[in-house]
Amino acid sequence: MTSPWTASRLPVIAAPMAGGATTPALVAAAAAAGGFGFLAGGYKTAEALAAEFPQVGAEFGVNLFVPGPSTLTEAEFRRYAGELAAEGTPYGLELANAAMVADDDDHWQDKIDLLLANPVPFVSFTFGLPEPAVVSALTEAGSQVLATVTSPVEARAAEELGVHGLIAQGTEAGGHSGTHTPERPGPAVSVGDLVRQVAAETELPVIAAGGVSEASQVRELLRLGATAVAVGTVLLRTDESGASAVHKAAIANAAPDRTVITRAFTGRPARGLRNGFIERHEAGAPLGYPAIHHLTRPLRVAAAAAGEPDQVHLWAGTGYHRARTGPAADVVAELASEL
Repeated sequence: MTSPWTASRLPVIAAPMAGGATTPALVAAAAAAGGFGFLAGGYKTAEALAAEFPQVGAEFGVNLFVPGPSTLTEAEFRRYAGELAAEGTPYGLELANAAMVADDDDHWQDKIDLLLANPVPFVSFTFGLPEPAVVSALTEAGSQVLATVTSPVEARAAEELGVHGLIAQGTEAGGHSGTHTPERPGPAVSVGDLVRQVAAETELPVIAAGGVSEASQVRELLRLGATAVAVGTVLLRTDESGASAVHKAAIANAAPDRTVITRAFTGRPARGLRNGFIERHEAGAPLGYPAIHHLTRPLRVAAAAAGEPDQVHLWAGTGYHRARTGPAADVVAELASEL
């Protein structure tokens, strides 16, 4: 794989954080520091994603969510919606009567068409593997395809598909797990161990991701066989971050070791700061992305606007307490300072 983070570029990548945290300015800042960045295509229309391209002003990659089937039943959805009803009442939301949106493919084909018509150097996929025809088409268009994996089994499947590189996401990572099988996730594996395991199983380049917030961690992961290291949470409080004020404040003020993996907000395993919503509803939360995501989204938006972190998905990796403020370019440069 021809990497923009070898030779003339630093091996530090600004990871794609969907939902607004990753902005074109954040991706541009990573590039300005000598690193690389990915725009987050999740939750966006193709038109909204396309509008971000000219704002970066440098080479960048794009990340997409792979749509997948859901086994969530209407009865389970209605049960959970009823359980959450009281959460929405203060904001005038009638969650118990919310429609079940189970067939949302996140504008998948439109975004694939956009990337075929407007190729970028790298397209990465999360939540699973795309169809072989998608990999072939993107490759022919001039893009290299990366797959997020959380186990050697997933890595082998991705290699067999013909992708050009792997993103090894350890359990420390903030936000959604990239597991291909959320209904039966494998054992939790730290990013260092996963890099070793994946590098032993495949000859593909490996990008390490998960909980990285210090230069020493970057150096160690490169020593273990990673080609580059992706960082996200450590950038959430920077000037260019699009994270909400309530999210930034929660990260700054949370006590150490407060992250948990939860499906309460979206119906898919994700790591974030523990708060009241998780404590009240994790036990009853069903698997069912994206239906559960759509159910709770109005609540999360309203709570964030009200400055109430108790009902907001405060995605964060385990290194959140070392998230920096100031220019994102300074953070990227600092993470590569010991290389």
